[in-house]
Amino acid sequence: MSGQSAHWNAVYESKAPTRVSWYQAYPKASLKAIDLIGAQDQPFLDVGGGASDLAAVLLERGWRDLTVLDISNAALAVQAQRLGDRAQEVVRIAANITEWVPPRAYGIWHDRAVFHFLTNAADRAAYVAALRIGVRPDGHVILATFAPDGPETCSGLPVRRYSAEGLAQELGDAFTLLHHWREVHQTPGGAEQPFTWAVFQRR
Repeated sequence: MSGQSAHWNAVYESKAPTRVSWYQAYPKASLKAIDLIGAQDQPFLDVGGGASDLAAVLLERGWRDLTVLDISNAALAVQAQRLGDRAQEVVRIAANITEWVPPRAYGIWHDRAVFHFLTNAADRAAYVAALRIGVRPDGHVILATFAPDGPETCSGLPVRRYSAEGLAQELGDAFTLLHHWREVHQTPGGAEQPFTWAVFQRR
């Protein structure tokens, strides 16, 4: 087990999933992005979505090709437990996104609050390399990170904060910025965290 996966396993083993700062009762912003794309039942990858309810909501919407990747086995176990009998309908992958090579291309790559943890330039380059492999031509990328005035740390780790234009620079010329907006997420403890949301299309 790597130090990073051990860190995130410890987070999910020490806190209830509804008490972590990124918890949301309903994935409203993610669904807004999906609806802006106008997508239905495309091959979907949720990066860092281990304990999220997004897969459950998409299953209810009729999606059938869902993959969730997370560095934490504990987070993936939370989601499987929540899904119950439907857990087998979602492919779960325990991996570090900076070391993972996508075995296929997806129609939508969704990442709420993973990319901003990549403070090392080499890790960001590895992420974008995976993105280029893992998103099919004309496919879409949904990214959400802390905004320029958002927190400087999360879960005891430093983060990088982004505007939509900053995210576009990181992704490079292979991706076109289509939509972006600001969201202020309220944590279970009542704090406010400004996020930048951006939707890109693979050229």
